[in-house]
Amino acid sequence: MGEAAEYFSKDFDWEELRIRVENDPLLQYHLLPFQPCDSIPSVSAEADSDAWSRFHLRHSSGKFFKERRYLLKEFPELVSCKKNCKVLEVGCGNGSTALPILRGNQNIVIYACDCSTKTLQRAKEILNDVGIASLKDRFRPFYCDFSTSKFPTWLACNSCRGNTSLQQPSFTTPEKEGSQATESEESECCIGGVDFLTLIFTLSAVPLQRMPASIRECYMALKPGGLLLFRDYGLYDMTMLRFGQDQRVEFREYVRLDGTRSYFFCLNTLRDLFVTAGFVELELEYCCVKSLNRRNGKSMERVWVHGKFQKPVS
Repeated sequence: MGEAAEYFSKDFDWEELRIRVENDPLLQYHLLPFQPCDSIPSVSAEADSDAWSRFHLRHSSGKFFKERRYLLKEFPELVSCKKNCKVLEVGCGNGSTALPILRGNQNIVIYACDCSTKTLQRAKEILNDVGIASLKDRFRPFYCDFSTSKFPTWLACNSCRGNTSLQQPSFTTPEKEGSQATESEESECCIGGVDFLTLIFTLSAVPLQRMPASIRECYMALKPGGLLLFRDYGLYDMTMLRFGQDQRVEFREYVRLDGTRSYFFCLNTLRDLFVTAGFVELELEYCCVKSLNRRNGKSMERVWVHGKFQKPVS
């Protein structure tokens, strides 16, 4: 079995995992309503950014850095999209998502943002080290923390953000065979929005109270008919169950020792967030994978959420 198989297999049933977790006395604290504790200080957006910057700089090379090649099979639209296809990657980190997408389709240009300028610089260095000029030319990084501010107007200006008559995305769907955007169709004031927006292990780092506005901002950056491609931590993932009670900072939200935070999603929460923002749900499911820890030989049960959401044409 290749690398793709271990990511796409349904190795266990999520409902069976839920029953086991919810009946385990040692895990009951994960299920309780969150009671704020005075010992847990509130953390600013700047502190969150600094924590993730340190994380990516610490793990930007060696065995930790792995290209997420499985995304091309999870989201085949990224392979089949036509010339001048624009992707906005939100929370690009060290480039582990952008690199396989750029390799997989030479028609794609990626506009990649992150809340850390140091992380963006490291992502640029990693892509430069690949030594393929066309990849570097199609990678357009910029600073933006979408959890606290809007995307820049050159991406989608105030007029275009609410304009549903913009050109349709440049990928082919059964309903719009042969639809293709060209540079001549672009708005004169901005790039006219993007065909795809990726949220790959990004939204979980945003505090829950800031998620609705952040998702709405993603909605506004997409062209009508554009797709938001989502993958993130799912409820009762092994990582969640390893957090101690003192690491809870909100319900289903935890802080690591390095200061980075993570929320663990159930399907209903995600559905409500995206539908409320205006999206149409196309796909939404748990991805349940068993992997082997080579150091101790133990099996690990990983739970991720896979989703595809579309901005309506009108």
